[in-house]
Amino acid sequence: MVTTEASTIWFDGALVPWHEARVHVLTHGLHYGTGVLEGTRVFGTAEGPAVFRLEDHLRRLVRSAHMLRMPLPYGVEELAKGTVELLRANGQGACYVRHFAFLGDGAMGLDMRGAGTRTVIASWEWPEQAPGRPLRLKTSSWRRTDPNSVPPAAKATGPYLNSVLARREATDAGYDEALLLASDGSVSECSAENVFAVRDGVLRTPPVAAGALEGVTQDTVLALARDLGVEVRVERLLRSDLYAADEVFVCGTAAGIVPVGSLDDRELPAAPGAVTARVAELYRAAVSGAEPRYGRWLTRV
Repeated sequence: MVTTEASTIWFDGALVPWHEARVHVLTHGLHYGTGVLEGTRVFGTAEGPAVFRLEDHLRRLVRSAHMLRMPLPYGVEELAKGTVELLRANGQGACYVRHFAFLGDGAMGLDMRGAGTRTVIASWEWPEQAPGRPLRLKTSSWRRTDPNSVPPAAKATGPYLNSVLARREATDAGYDEALLLASDGSVSECSAENVFAVRDGVLRTPPVAAGALEGVTQDTVLALARDLGVEVRVERLLRSDLYAADEVFVCGTAAGIVPVGSLDDRELPAAPGAVTARVAELYRAAVSGAEPRYGRWLTRV
């Protein structure tokens, strides 16, 4: 993800110039990974730019901070207002928004109570792209962090090192993305996306108990699939379930919905398959405002 410089960043409640949004080198979050984040997309619609599922992302940000016992100075309503204010100031259309809260400077060491919370909202251009080729996945030698090590329901910065190592291993080996397994060997998720498998028309995805993030896009896919009459199940999956699937796809805020062509050099029968294509088509209609049923998910800028 390459960031294109914008004019301003929302920093602790005020708009500041991009290059003036700085922190001290002894920032607690920099040293110990004490931060929470959200990635949110803005899509072009017939009525102008709109943020997709903004309040759902912000509610998860608040929950994540609560799980880390990190005081968050702003609530959902204030952060939503700040997001719209930033997007209007930057004059962006299709773009990516990063909501980020982290512990600042003033205290070092594992006792986090002496560091105050800093809050940032940033945005950069993210053009909507045509679907690319299906992904080549490789099961990583790194296991997904155990749910009893750090809570997977909290989208926290520190645990992302797990994803960084897995993604680097996969791309260095010539693959597009890494599939991570849970400590019990079941399927968890990819480095930055939830994973879905289709077999005999049934759509399945791993649960939070497998270390998978409870994704906003994952929830969107489940809702869209149900509306299409597709049977959905959130349940434990084995790697062999993906090998034997009729279709596999991944989803995430940044990625959207992307079909998988192979896993561990085993080609899948269809990429994209019929279910993947139907869900992806309805997803594109939802984010673009072309499907009125999902207008509740759009925050107009």
